[in-house]
Amino acid sequence: MPVGIEAWVTQIPPITRAWLALSVLTSVAIQIHFVTPYQLFFSWNAAFYNLQPWRAVTTFFYFGSLSLDFVFHMFFFMRYSRLLEESSFANRKADYFWLLFLSALMILAISPLVTLPFLSSPLAFVPIYLWSRRHPSTPISLFGLITITAPYLPVALVGLAWVLNGSWRAAAGDLVGCGVGHIGWFLRDVWSREMVGGPTVFTDAPIAVKRLFGEVD
Repeated sequence: MPVGIEAWVTQIPPITRAWLALSVLTSVAIQIHFVTPYQLFFSWNAAFYNLQPWRAVTTFFYFGSLSLDFVFHMFFFMRYSRLLEESSFANRKADYFWLLFLSALMILAISPLVTLPFLSSPLAFVPIYLWSRRHPSTPISLFGLITITAPYLPVALVGLAWVLNGSWRAAAGDLVGCGVGHIGWFLRDVWSREMVGGPTVFTDAPIAVKRLFGEVD
């Protein structure tokens, strides 16, 4: 790996870096026919009745074949996941992992209602949505064409995915991610802080998870 690229990769915070690496490796493995999408997609029958539980994990790492849509998702997912992990979750790897884990469970639970074989796009939209709600006054330039404030970013990305793919169905996963992200934001930033007045299971990772990340003695 060239020195410049290696330095750039090592600057990405750990949870985002691991997710990005696994996503790229998954798409490359499928592109070279090492595995097929049919071995990785999620369905309740395949995962739990046919005893193929890995599908509940691999479904979150495949963003599609190497294409413009893949680059589009990778860029925005990596950018805003990194910003969120470096700001709200700075030095809190376990809590950021816990946010993604709970969001993934919620997406798996509602997946039969939306019939999406791969759930990477919905999960990737969770940090985008949460970051946008926590930075409401931040201006964002979309490809140098228009400037919007952060709360409108998820809507703009859903619209862009629709335009790039020519069908609203292409944005269905992103819409699911917005919904799950909104629920996560409400539980963390409204219910836990304003109604409970302190940390809850939705804001802080359990001790066992923190110990796994070396954040508990």
